[in-house]
Amino acid sequence: MPRLFTGLEIPSELATELAFMRGGLAGARWIDVENYHLTLRFIGDVDDATANDVHLAMSKVRRQPFTVTLEGLASFGGDKPRAIVAKVQAEKPLVDLQAEQERIVRRIGIAPEPRKFTPHITLAHLRHVSPMAVADYLGGRGFLTRRFQAERFVLYSARDSVGGGPYVIEASYLFG
Repeated sequence: MPRLFTGLEIPSELATELAFMRGGLAGARWIDVENYHLTLRFIGDVDDATANDVHLAMSKVRRQPFTVTLEGLASFGGDKPRAIVAKVQAEKPLVDLQAEQERIVRRIGIAPEPRKFTPHITLAHLRHVSPMAVADYLGGRGFLTRRFQAERFVLYSARDSVGGGPYVIEASYLFG
């Protein structure tokens, strides 16, 4: 039973730049650079027939390439920080693509995503890290705006039932 999600790949040169943000925060489990991505829609553990339905439906998505803008670092979790992320601007082409994918998977019979789409690239998962340590980490990191051109989106699979990398690209869908 594959665990699936759709996303945008991060170009290798940008991923290398993001990797320089690693370190300096005890309790952080840093994501391997080759596993950086921007999740569009988490689908979850599905049977092979549903996975095939997802692939066929996603192959009908028609979009033009667009620019993705990274605008800084942040943490998720508030008083109980759980991740360090690179924030991504929620620009219309990105939000529209994600919304279309949400509609597609609902039509297939997959439950609605309960969380609001907040585009980001996870850099680290946190365990038992104080909000003050996270604030110190974020305050000590300079981050200039970065952009890349999204030319396609992909259907990823993760390890069965547990998630996490390494992620495998099962299919890709070109824009344009």
